[in-house]
Amino acid sequence: MDYICFFVTFTAIALLGFVSVVFFEAYKRRNNHQHIEVPAIFEDPSSLKQVPCPHIVDPATKYISLIIPAFNEEHRLPGALEETMNYLHQRTLKDSSFTYEVVIIDDGSADETKRVAFEFVRKYTVDKVRVILLGRNHGKGEAIRKGMMHSRGELLLMLDADGATKVTDLEKLENQIQAVAKREYHHGDSSDSDPRFRISDIPAAVFGSRAHLEEKALATRKWYRNFLMKGFHLVVLMAAGPGICDTQCGFKMFTRAAARKLFSNVRLKRWCFDVELVFLCKWFRISISEISVNWSEIPGSKVNLLSIPNMLWELVLMSVGYRTGMWRISNSA
Repeated sequence: MDYICFFVTFTAIALLGFVSVVFFEAYKRRNNHQHIEVPAIFEDPSSLKQVPCPHIVDPATKYISLIIPAFNEEHRLPGALEETMNYLHQRTLKDSSFTYEVVIIDDGSADETKRVAFEFVRKYTVDKVRVILLGRNHGKGEAIRKGMMHSRGELLLMLDADGATKVTDLEKLENQIQAVAKREYHHGDSSDSDPRFRISDIPAAVFGSRAHLEEKALATRKWYRNFLMKGFHLVVLMAAGPGICDTQCGFKMFTRAAARKLFSNVRLKRWCFDVELVFLCKWFRISISEISVNWSEIPGSKVNLLSIPNMLWELVLMSVGYRTGMWRISNSA
């Protein structure tokens, strides 16, 4: 009997301690959506002059911005960037109204990522390629948020530095977000002839998805990896609700209006910021579409089995933060 009492008491104390830690951590992160105090600075490596830094609340001056977070990517970044720049250049040759920028966010890399990124600035000019240095590692979520907050596009695409998803697939997301924005603007009527229509003003998001590849992945992955991933998907479902099959694909497109609302509020700085974006889209009633994209696994991934517990921890904090009201959502953006 004494053992049972001890076990019950110990379990209760441990549970109380865990709940206390969760609430304390959630409370600490209540202001994480406030932008990092270090100002974003764009530097022209050719002249060493600082370039005026735009903000997400400013009007768009480019058609599309590509946001690429990079942490120790000196080997994978060059190939992906070269492919991206070639594609964007071809788009401009076909359509002179197609304007773009690529924003690379160096998330405190310890290798030569910074040097590689600035080589592309020199090659393509600071108007087309820009680099933000975070100084120290903050996490993929914060790197993307920083890039989104200081981009110039009507459309904003986040994509990974490894080139796992072909950049040409942005056209799939682009076509879908154009269709959704026009439908939202005129509730089904055509907006092509309306001079007041600007896609940047219509909140919409399109997520790239690898869900169509899941069956093959289940057959090739180890059983314990499948078990952990299924468990993670279940927790995601409870935290953000149904509707999105693949929250973790790093290929997502937003209109400027949607990015302004979402990235002014997102608090999670690492892997699970994607799930928080889904939650915030639903809270703001921002239309979310999911489009299948071509994806291939590139060696050198930063995600491993040890990432799963960290992801689950972030999801718990997100659920507690929003459901208790500690994480307040601002509508002012």
